[in-house]
Amino acid sequence: MRALMILAALGCLAGPALADTCSAQATAKNLHGAAQTSFMKKCTADVTAKCGTDAKARKLHGAAETSFTAKCVHDGSGA
Repeated sequence: MRALMILAALGCLAGPALADTCSAQATAKNLHGAAQTSFMKKCTADVTAKCGTDAKARKLHGAAETSFTAKCVHDGSGA
């Protein structure tokens, strides 16, 4: 239980570090329509891969890994 609380605290600290989300990047690039859809799909896939790697590096398994990855992807994609 203590480990989950520590992970939650670390997740809160990691949020601001990912302020450059996929949505923010698409807006900055002034993308619309198919270009925006394509960019968001690739960017979200990249974020998902990075979050999976981060979860493995933190040696997370089971529910902790799932929770961490879901929050990381949500924060990184800006969805």
